[in-house]
Amino acid sequence: MDLNECGLLISGHIFLNSSLTEAFCIAILEAASCGLLTVSTRVGGVPEVLPDDMIVLAEPDPSDMVHAIRKAISILPNIDPQVMHDRMKRLYNWNDVAERTEIVYNRALKCSDQSLLERLSRYLSCGAWAGKLFCMVMIIDFLIWHLLELLKPAKDIEEVPDVALPCHQHGERVDHVFH
Repeated sequence: MDLNECGLLISGHIFLNSSLTEAFCIAILEAASCGLLTVSTRVGGVPEVLPDDMIVLAEPDPSDMVHAIRKAISILPNIDPQVMHDRMKRLYNWNDVAERTEIVYNRALKCSDQSLLERLSRYLSCGAWAGKLFCMVMIIDFLIWHLLELLKPAKDIEEVPDVALPCHQHGERVDHVFH
C-alpha cells in the first residue's frame, strides 16, 4: 500500500468490499490496519481474514449489504482506529505468516504418497454422494493428467536448479536452499 492509499483510507470510517468471489482479500487487511471497520460480502476466505468484531459480513445481495452497512454505522462509535491498527500489527506479523506458511509446506512434503486406488477408497468414505463425486473428480483429474503427460512428457520439462540465497533472520545471516 502506498502513502496515497493509506492517506485515503485513514480519512474514512468504513471500508466496503462487495466482491462476489474472493480468496483472501488483502484489501480488507489494509483497511483494518488503517483503522477502518470493514463491511464485506461473505464469500470465499473473507470470513476467516478478520476477527468478528472488525468486520460485518453480508450475503452478496444488495439488500443484505445495506443491512450490514447500517449495522456497521451503528457500531462505529465503539471502534477505536488506533486500537484496530495495533491489533492488526499483532495479528499479521509477516515474519510469522512466512514461518507458518513454511511449516504448512514442510508438513505437505512429509505426507506419504498414496496410489490412486488408496486415495479413491479414502474419498469414497466421505459420504454417499460426496464420496462418489470426489472419486469422479479424482478420476477425471487423473485422466487429464495422463493426457497432458502424453502431450508434454515430464522428461521434456526443464527443471529449475537449486539456488542458495542468503537470508537474514533475527539479525543473523542464514543460507536457505530453495528447490
